[in-house]
Amino acid sequence: MQTVSILGATGSIGTQTLDVLRQHRDRFQVGALTTFRRVSELKAMIEEFEPQHVVVSNKQQSDEIIRDYPKVDILYGANAYTEIAGAIQDALVVNAFVGSMGISPTIKAIEAHCSVALANKETLVAAGQLVMAKAKEVGVRIIPVDSEHSAIAQCLQGYEAQSVERLILTASGGPFRLMDQEALQYVTLADALAHPTWRMGPKITVDSATLMNKGLEVIEAHHLFAMPFDQIDVVVHPQSIIHSLVEFKDGALLAQLGAPDMRVPIQYALLEGRSFTTSPYKRLDLKTLGSLTFESPDWGRFPALRIAYECGRLGGGYPAVMNAANEVAAQAFLRDEISFLSIVDIVSDVLDRYQNDPITSLDDIFAADHFARALAMEIVFERGKDH
Repeated sequence: MQTVSILGATGSIGTQTLDVLRQHRDRFQVGALTTFRRVSELKAMIEEFEPQHVVVSNKQQSDEIIRDYPKVDILYGANAYTEIAGAIQDALVVNAFVGSMGISPTIKAIEAHCSVALANKETLVAAGQLVMAKAKEVGVRIIPVDSEHSAIAQCLQGYEAQSVERLILTASGGPFRLMDQEALQYVTLADALAHPTWRMGPKITVDSATLMNKGLEVIEAHHLFAMPFDQIDVVVHPQSIIHSLVEFKDGALLAQLGAPDMRVPIQYALLEGRSFTTSPYKRLDLKTLGSLTFESPDWGRFPALRIAYECGRLGGGYPAVMNAANEVAAQAFLRDEISFLSIVDIVSDVLDRYQNDPITSLDDIFAADHFARALAMEIVFERGKDH
């Protein structure tokens, strides 16, 4: 039985991971679950999956869990979310945290000889070189959960790296794909959260609307597959049926197709890409599919994608700064403190004021992150007064 620990169990990826585990009770047992606020949902998960450990935010939540489940090991507080990642040696850790708080738990899991099924983009965006080097040193796997990177991993199975010409990530284009620049000034939070194809958490959905999410995925692909940025392309594919493609040097293209359901790449990650098994999820019927369309991203209306490429190429602390500034700005938009277009403007402002520093440790990453957050919060406050 493989032990699975889920960081962010009550979020979108976490709950869908548990959906998959229900289908494979003969293969997996739950070792640890975490939540920040949804204690009632966590209690239902404890009842069903009987984890060894759980993590919550504060003592009040901890006391509530202890009262009802005295045999479960309870941890609480900010450090507990990192410590739990390494609590069970050789577990498979599903990192479904949102934001840069996912970095330290990933490192902790690697140090405990745990492979990591990674749904936390920010880990590789901000600290990809350090994380991938550490995983190689310890001898564990970083397994992509994002549908795009899972698709690439599947297309690459059985092929040597030197046979690959380029990776092609697909993007839905988000809810504003056909909207002109003028109209983008007036979009609301409800508009941004109405993603046309995927069910995701609010921050990731906002990132999808700005196309920053795709920019983060480009940097993530660079680290996961050791591919230069010049050999990673993005194409807009509104139907979200082709999840990514690999072009080989002989001109052949391999594409991975499937219904837009995150449980499929989650299952592939849990099985560590070594086997396929029957699943109950929706199948693709090519006879009723209709047409699949593709177009180039609009770099003018959605500059976040260009910014991500630039930061990825510059390296150093730039990706961490971009990521942290975007987190602050996206959360401010979710609180209705700034406009939609201000998100990327704030990221650009922060990057313009950053002097790139060499990155040799996680402390360097966190220093860049701290700089970006503090400055972004100042800019949000200024812009918010006029919103």
